Parts: sequence; structure tokens; C-alpha cells
Amino acid sequence: MEYLTQAAVTAVPYTASPVRLLWSDIRLILQNIWTLPGIFLPLRLGRTSPLDELFVSLPNGATVALHGFLVVYQLAFLVSLPIVLLLMMPALWILTYVAGFFSVNYLICILLNGRRRIITSQVPVTETPGHERECWFFINGVAVGRRWLQQNINQLSYTFGRKVTGVHNRTSGIIFDLLECLIQRDLSYATDDVRSTYELLKKALLNPNCDKVVLLLHSQGAIEGGLIIDWLLDELPRDLLRSLEVYTFAAAANHFNNPWTSCPKPSESPTTDPSGAMSNTIRHIEHYANDGDFVARWGLLHFIDVPNRYMGQVFIRSDSGHMMNQHYLDNMFTLGPDQKVLDSNPFMETTIATQPNKTMREQDGAQGKRADGKPSTSGVLGRQSPEPNGSSQTLRIKNVSRLWQYRNGGSPGTREGA
Repeated sequence: MEYLTQAAVTAVPYTASPVRLLWSDIRLILQNIWTLPGIFLPLRLGRTSPLDELFVSLPNGATVALHGFLVVYQLAFLVSLPIVLLLMMPALWILTYVAGFFSVNYLICILLNGRRRIITSQVPVTETPGHERECWFFINGVAVGRRWLQQNINQLSYTFGRKVTGVHNRTSGIIFDLLECLIQRDLSYATDDVRSTYELLKKALLNPNCDKVVLLLHSQGAIEGGLIIDWLLDELPRDLLRSLEVYTFAAAANHFNNPWTSCPKPSESPTTDPSGAMSNTIRHIEHYANDGDFVARWGLLHFIDVPNRYMGQVFIRSDSGHMMNQHYLDNMFTLGPDQKVLDSNPFMETTIATQPNKTMREQDGAQGKRADGKPSTSGVLGRQSPEPNGSSQTLRIKNVSRLWQYRNGGSPGTREGA
């Protein structure tokens, strides 16, 4: 994990020129190319559930087949295009060739994506009083069509006992999706799904009947979420943004802003931190990542140690895999046969240690905290030996993870030991 410490020195500012950012991203891809199989592995097909992306079924098989065709089709086009140009064919022929390619690509993607941009979870959940005043949103990652998005939000709904609204980051095929990631990340370009989610979040935050807005992001969705947060920080009052909570999985973004704000005493405002001390504008941001996930290494895990670059608490699992349900939710928020989150799993039982002589409140204000038992230049959480003048308090990830407290319809502070 040496590259993590080097990132603090070598990382290009996310406000740098697009050319520098693009070159930096290409180098980062090449440095981590050996982890590319970690996007799909481990497969463990015999342990998958019907909501998993690679569960053996005809619809999932058709989805994988279409993506496989698109990979070959798009690579062939990208390789052939320079050859066509070098042959100096008539411009009309070239335009016809390009138009024909994109027409076929578009039609295949319609089969994957469907027509609807906004969809909601379709599984039965029993919402407890107060849930009607919460709004939960999800943005998917790369190569996710409508079927996999529906599976994602259905599993999220089971996991947290709430209805979840999914904003579809439509796939154009894996190759073109990766190119779109570079454009979004290096040019700060807002696609239609970024704009749609921004409108939904802004409306929810301004709605007096909504007390809490939760934004869940996966992979490329975190790039989009980072752009959305930048816009919200520009346009909305700080007190409204304190009702926003953000949770990412395998974040591909190159930054995550959450500026400090000075809070008055509790008697002056009910929305301030109870201590009256400095706090972040968005009170709760958490990031979850597999350390063998190529996308997470290209995003979150590369930038987390750059000071003030990636705000929020980080939880890292020692394994590979990039798929939202199959590799993240199944391992971090494991569902039982009754579609309820089990009380324990190996990831949540991972032990961490708090720094001596620091309260949890002091730690909550820090940025870029890691909870994987590894040192961090900016972190507060990590396995360490007690110092002579103080002792470390041993905790498990489940004792620190705020998102864990939402499982099965719960809420932070309402569970024993929370």
C-alpha cells in the first residue's frame, strides 16, 4: 500500500488543467492495471443470491452477453477508426461509418437501460414512524443497466428498511463508460444524471417535510456525487446541508469536498454541533472500499491521504471485487434468508483502535480517517500500540460505522451500543 503515502506528494490537484489530470489518470490506471481482474473476482457463483449481479439466471446471462459484445464492438471501432482516417476515404463514407456504429451501439444500450431515468425500489419494507421524513437516493456505477440498478436499490431497501430512489447513470458499454468517467472526473463535466440527481437532492433539502437526505453512491456514481456536492455547497445555506448524509462504495471520484464551518453555541441554533465547536458542513460522510478493487484504487484509495482532498471516514476491507451487491453489500451488510441484515459479519467485526486521549467527538471532526488497521498521514482511526501516557480503546468497525446503525430500519443512536 506504499502508493497511498506517495499520493500525498504526487497527486495532481483536482482543479488542475484537464490535460494534466488526464495524463495523471492514465498513469494511475497503468500503475494499477494488475488489479483489473479484481473488478470481477472473486466470483463465488455458488454463493450468490438472486439480487447479485452475476447470479446464474437468463436475464443476468443476457446482460453479461450484451456487455461482452459491446466491449469487442467498441474496441474494434476505436482500433479501426484511425485506419479509416488514414485511408483518406471520402468524408461522407467516414460519417456514415461512424453514424452506423453509434446507431447500433445506441440500440443495444436501449436493451440494457430501458427508458426511465428515475426508478424506485420494488420490495416490501415496513417503514417505522419517522421514515416518511427521510429521502434516500442512489446513483449506480459503470456498466449498470436498468435490471442491475433495480437489483441494487432493492437490496439497499432490504438492507436499510427504507424505500430507495435510484437515479440511473445509464451505461453506454464498459469502454465508453470508462471514457465518460475520465471526462466527468478530469473536465468536471455534468451529465444528465448528475443534473437530475442535483435537482432531486436540492428539492428534498428544501422540502420542510424532509428532515434527512441520504445519498448512496457506487463507483462512477461517486464522481457524479462529488460534482453534485460541489454545486450544493455553492448554492444552499450550510444549515440545510447539515441534513444531508453521504455514503460511498468503491468511490471513483478524485475529490470529496466538505468544508469546515464555525458553529455557534447550541442556544443560538438547533442545527449546530452540540459542542458548539468547529464541524464539517455535511456532518456525516463515509466511504467503503475493497483494497483489491481496481476502481477503488484508482479513486478513493489513491487520494485519501492527500490533506483536505477526500473528506469523510474510510472503511477498507481486505479483498477484491467491485460489484455493488455481490462484492460490497453481501460482505459488509450481509442479508439472511429473511432479507434482514445479520447482526454480525467478518468485515463489521474487524477491530480498530482509537488514538489515545482523543474522544470520538474529536475524531468525528477529522478528515480522511481510515479504519483498516493501516497507518494514514491524515487519519485518526487505525490499529496501533498504546502510548506510554495513554491507552488505545479497541473498537470494531460496526461500533464506528454510522451506516451500519441504519440496518433493518434502525437509526443512529437508537440501537444498543450505537
